Amino acid sequence: FFHVFLFLCSFCFGLVDFRGLFPTGSHEYEVFRFALAQHQDVPKLVPQVDMVDTGSSFAMTYAFCSQFSKGVYAIMGLYDRRTVNMLMSFCSSLHVCFVTPSFPVQTNNQFVLQLRPQLQEPLMALLDHFYWTRFVYMYSSDSGLTVLQRILDTAAERSWQVTSVNLDTLTEPAFIKLLADLDYKKEFQIIIDCELERLNYILNLKRNLKNYHYILANLVSKVHETSGRRLAPNVTGFQLVNRSDPAVDKINQDWMDFDSKDLKLYTGALTYDGVNVMAKAFQNLRRQRIDISRRGNAGECLANPPAPWGQGIDIQRALQQVRLEGLTGHVQFDERGHRTNYTLTVMELSHLGPRKIGFWNQKRGYVNTAVYKPLQEEFFGLLNRTYIVTTILEAPYMMLKKNHDQFVGNERYEGYCAELASEIAKHVGFTYRLELVGDGKYGARDPDTKMWNGMVGELVYGKADMAVAPLTITLVREQVIDFTKPFMSLGISIMIKKPTKSKPGVFSFLDPLAYEIWMCIVFAYIGVSVVLFLVSRFSPYEWQSEDSDDEDETEAPEHTNDFGIFNSLWFSLGAFMQQGCDISPRSLSGRIVGGVWWFFTLIIISSYTANLAAFLTVERMVSPIESAEDLAKQTEIAYGTLDGGSTKEFFRRSKIAVFEKMWSYMRSAEPSVFVKSTNEGMIRVRKSKGKYAYLLESSMNEYIEQRKPCDTMKVGGNLDSKGYGVATPKGSPLRIPVNLAVLKLNEQAVLDKLKNKWWYDKGECGHKDSGRKDKTSALSLSNVAGVFYILIGGLGLAMLVALVEFCYKSRIESRRMKVSSHLGPKTRTASVLSLGGAAGLGGENGRVMAYDFPKSGAQGLPCMSKAAGLGLSSTGM
Repeated sequence: FFHVFLFLCSFCFGLVDFRGLFPTGSHEYEVFRFALAQHQDVPKLVPQVDMVDTGSSFAMTYAFCSQFSKGVYAIMGLYDRRTVNMLMSFCSSLHVCFVTPSFPVQTNNQFVLQLRPQLQEPLMALLDHFYWTRFVYMYSSDSGLTVLQRILDTAAERSWQVTSVNLDTLTEPAFIKLLADLDYKKEFQIIIDCELERLNYILNLKRNLKNYHYILANLVSKVHETSGRRLAPNVTGFQLVNRSDPAVDKINQDWMDFDSKDLKLYTGALTYDGVNVMAKAFQNLRRQRIDISRRGNAGECLANPPAPWGQGIDIQRALQQVRLEGLTGHVQFDERGHRTNYTLTVMELSHLGPRKIGFWNQKRGYVNTAVYKPLQEEFFGLLNRTYIVTTILEAPYMMLKKNHDQFVGNERYEGYCAELASEIAKHVGFTYRLELVGDGKYGARDPDTKMWNGMVGELVYGKADMAVAPLTITLVREQVIDFTKPFMSLGISIMIKKPTKSKPGVFSFLDPLAYEIWMCIVFAYIGVSVVLFLVSRFSPYEWQSEDSDDEDETEAPEHTNDFGIFNSLWFSLGAFMQQGCDISPRSLSGRIVGGVWWFFTLIIISSYTANLAAFLTVERMVSPIESAEDLAKQTEIAYGTLDGGSTKEFFRRSKIAVFEKMWSYMRSAEPSVFVKSTNEGMIRVRKSKGKYAYLLESSMNEYIEQRKPCDTMKVGGNLDSKGYGVATPKGSPLRIPVNLAVLKLNEQAVLDKLKNKWWYDKGECGHKDSGRKDKTSALSLSNVAGVFYILIGGLGLAMLVALVEFCYKSRIESRRMKVSSHLGPKTRTASVLSLGGAAGLGGENGRVMAYDFPKSGAQGLPCMSKAAGLGLSSTGM
């Protein structure tokens, strides 16, 4: 049975008579007597107690009307959901105030003053703080219907998944089956809104509470009033009484003197504050000399229509105007009789007992004030247990030693994470045991069963206390486990087989300029030489006369031109080689040609020299791909990721067009491009002869690049940015101290030293920057062999041409000498003229000999005479 106690006050001639209805031996009755004893300043307070069954409407009606006929001041009591509406109807009709510490109800009845604050708003704020979107709400019909309605309305707006359970409708076998179903569905987030006795029963039925998180949607004076410390930090509740307040401590001491039983600072504190509110309102009325005395009969209560008490409005106003600081904090009521301007403390149960993690009030909402104690204090009493650290074999993070059979325990392992776990344990101060994950996976949620596998699953289901491994921090994992700050930052990268280095050819010194440019330079050289020859032929400033040493007066002055075709080619070649020449143009047109050719050669030679060093000293590797875009737009090279890892999830969830295209290819590729382990992906890259690229974390990519046979390489930049973190179960006491240890190791550069040790110092291909300077400082013979070939070829060609010239000149001279011995002087003169004309076209200096012919000859050759007058011969033209 639920019982009600009625606190009745009437006064006559200065005598105040308090009447109450309580269950026999109830705690509220003792608090009622204790509160009256505290008000010794009010004369002659005499409590009168009766008993009533609150579940019976007839009994409640008779008790209420009986007390009302005796001159009631106000009513204070606990109500039952079966009779609460009847009580509120009487109070509203008769203008009698009803002050209650019971669960609050949604009503605008100004004559009902609710001492217990409503928890809908604090509960919603706490759900937002914990990011709960899927949970179970267990409630009692007495108090939880109002909160349930608010939760369902919010769930419809925010797409929450809420399972509601009415505890009043379940038998014990049905409830036990319900708990088993929650275990199977992994429903670990539960809100409980019921009385304390049933709450303890529910929590004591649960054997494995490690993975559960409970929010108690009612008021408790101490969080450990629920089921002791067995729940660890998995219980969060609201506390209305500030136990650190000296006034609360004094009241508690007075209570211990009054009654040896412990004061329940929940309903007891509300009852105590309710008595204080009514006493203070009565005192205010006495000071204002407001007459609220009346006498009536039993029939007044059931009159039709009812006759309200005239002074009831004054009593209601006096009660609503009360402002005091009680055991439950600031006590104040709004115009609807609801508690306002109150503060709730949010408590959490830790291994060291309950502690405050925040507070809620109407102005600021929920404010997180969790302050964690130093590591040694936090772990006091826990150092004698050995924690299970789950990990996975993945070089260089966690590896078995070559002689691991000779060791036991943690000494069998080595690697980056093995040393990291040792450093964390050293800084925090606990012992641990490394255990390999059973299924060899990192952790992902099965889309069908919704179960977690891998290391994440072992943390979620309580098989391990911590995971030290290359475990990527992701959103879906963060929702079920806790991560520390990243101990290593990385991103998705591309691994391909290292292409064969391009060996320098014999004529590699020609590589700085393209083939087309060399051809254009050759044609430009020939073209400039021809143009220079032509402008030199036409320009009179290039011709010069020389005095003949021959004493024959019949011979004309000799005219010479330095720029024959061979000299023009020689001048252009000398300028191109930046060596110069003994001859130079005299005319303006010739100098223009020379100037533009010199500018051309300046730019070409400078560009060639700038690129020559790089092409001769670096053996280039021609990579078929350079980025993810290159992979996405080709089909010759297959690419894939680890099956069941965060990299695969990244491509599956990505909304970027390039990554969506890559995911579409990987998902439909045949044969499958996904691999079961990183080692399998590495082997596939090496055996595919450049036809497979593997997408993996950059840190692992860099490590494999340093392992023999040194035939893989990382190309392009990282596709994203993420980090590896140490993981713990939700709410684990290891989370905060381990996180601080990781930050400390990072600040002390221990993490950088570990990476250099296991990546590069123990690498088999040399450090990523080692030897680079030595390899590029010297040239091999293969780089410049072509230059020697050209030199040898040029020398041989020069000797061959010299031999040809010698033979040709000797034959000409011998032929000339024979003709000279048989012919006369006139024939000899004609022969010289012919040779001079030939020399004018192709001779070394373009020399032309002019002779004074007899008049008869001149008249017979007018063209020749005219040409000689211009200093040119017909043959020279």
